[in-house]
Parts: sequence; C-alpha cells; structure tokens
Amino acid sequence: MKRAGIHFVTGGQRSGKSRFAQEWAMKKTTKPYYLATSRIWDDDFKQRIARHQKDRGDNWTTLEIPVHLSQADVTGKVVVLDCITMWLTNIYFDNQSLTIDEILEIAKEELNKLFEKECELIIISNEIGMGGHAENEIARKFADLQGWTNQFIASLANTVTLMVSGLPLKIK
Repeated sequence: MKRAGIHFVTGGQRSGKSRFAQEWAMKKTTKPYYLATSRIWDDDFKQRIARHQKDRGDNWTTLEIPVHLSQADVTGKVVVLDCITMWLTNIYFDNQSLTIDEILEIAKEELNKLFEKECELIIISNEIGMGGHAENEIARKFADLQGWTNQFIASLANTVTLMVSGLPLKIK
C-alpha cells in the first residue's frame, strides 16, 4: 500500500510556516484541504483562527479535528495539517495522568495511522525548544514531547523545511 507523501515544515512562531505550507499546497491543487487541530482556548486563539481562515480563502476544505487525526477523510487529497504543536497540546492536556513517554506513544500511533492514508501531507510544527530551558515542569515536559514528535515526523518525511524570518531553508 502506498503511504502518504509527508512534507514537514517547522520553525518558530510567526516564521512564515503557514503561509509557506499554504502556497505549497496551492501549487499542487486548486482544492486543498486544511486539517485544523487547534481548540479555541481564549479570545486571542479565536482571532488567530479567524485570521488563518481569512488568509486561506474559499477554495479550501477545512476539517477541524483536535485529536484523532486519522479520522480525517483525506485519501487522494493535498492536506495542510496545522499544527502539530496545538495537536500535541490537546493530547497532553487530555492525558495528564500519563507519562510523557506514554503520550509520545499515543501521538506516534495516531500519526502512523494518518501516514497510512494515500494523500499528500504538508505538516506544520513549531521548534519550541530552540531557546533556554522552560521555567516549569509542565513546559519542560511539553518541550521534550514536542521535540521528540518533531524528530519522529522528520525521520519519516520526504522533505523537511525550516522556516526562519519568512525564508524556507531546505533541511531534507
């Protein structure tokens, strides 16, 4: 069985990841899919989501799936998955009684199910661990989870792009 084509786009906050991924998808199809993972945590997130929706336009099909990504019907589609960080946040807070290793296994299992689909995935994530160590235990554990998940995705990806100041740097 053919697996998903995986294109991983990572970088810091406001580095141009979403714009780059959306432009990439639009070069591949006129009817891309957008797999949104964010929950609306507060008014700021509500405004961020509205901005992303406006930036995309009407030709996008949006699927809002905060945890179970493999439930998305994306076979044969070009899909921007935005983003792994928000998705991991959802899994992390839904499973606070588990260890980081157990949560990482849940994430890998869900990603592997998604990667079994025959589609083109452009996956967006954040490099949150590029600064100093976080001040509290929750943030340190989440940074570890994010880093290990990014490594997992990058190891399976066909291409990896690091966004810096709006510029794409091809890593793989």
